[in-house]
Amino acid sequence: MAMVSSREEDASLYVLPEACIADVLSFTCPRDACRLSMVCSLFKAAEESDVVWERFLPRDYQSIISKSDASSMLLASASSKKHLYLKLCEKPLIIEGGKKSISLEKKSGKKCYMLSARDLIIVWGDTPTYWQWNSDPSSRFGEVAELISVCWLEIRGKINATMLSPATLYTACLVFRPTGGLHGLDNQPVEVGVGLVGSECGKRNVYLDSERGRRQQYHFVNRRIGLFNRCRIVGMPASEPARENNGQYPKKRGDGWLEIELGEFFCKEGEGRELEMSVQEVKGGDWKGGLIVEGIEIRPKEGK
Repeated sequence: MAMVSSREEDASLYVLPEACIADVLSFTCPRDACRLSMVCSLFKAAEESDVVWERFLPRDYQSIISKSDASSMLLASASSKKHLYLKLCEKPLIIEGGKKSISLEKKSGKKCYMLSARDLIIVWGDTPTYWQWNSDPSSRFGEVAELISVCWLEIRGKINATMLSPATLYTACLVFRPTGGLHGLDNQPVEVGVGLVGSECGKRNVYLDSERGRRQQYHFVNRRIGLFNRCRIVGMPASEPARENNGQYPKKRGDGWLEIELGEFFCKEGEGRELEMSVQEVKGGDWKGGLIVEGIEIRPKEGK
């Protein structure tokens, strides 16, 4: 059998029509298509095709974009389907009258949503003594909810599973930040959970005080010094990895806010029920305050 040289193999690629290669690339994923575009100029040209990026955009992307007040501007500024895809990855699109935002995970094109504080069910949220609604320049939304002081803390959010990308493991996170007057939450855990409405969902306890998580990195011990047994407190590094890494404590986001994971949910093909996320502390009896809530984000689980 005659051996085919690498140069002949490379040349044979150019026999294929660009449209054929574009069709093949559309069956990969955005990350792989971008990698393949570096193979040769023919692949690069095919990767830029609208055929490829139309497949990577959500099937209902036109319907989603139409729910935004900025739809006309977005479509007019996008020179190609790839440009539109990248815009949806780089900046969340505000939809449904400012109640939600949507963006795409860059490597996969899967949908990421955030429910604004106004789209959440907040017990006592309409009582100014307990909660106040303010604008915040660091938020993507027009309003955020500031917790003044409540004894009964309960926040719930719902989204129909049909809005999510199918066959995808999602995580839900409360997005918030403390004010200077955080109280009642330093030693008191809150109960969080994620699950379909009408079904049992796993519950777990987390802490909304990020300073508590930082303190857990050290074990504080007494150390005796000198003849008179004077004592001092010494911060010793914890023998275990920092507990804040196990999801029990908030972590800082790239946008400057904090987030705490509420739970996970696998969105099956054809799932049509509502997904509910909850945050509550109703057992301790202490008054709690000093938080600003931006919303709840639902995004594909990292690394899944």
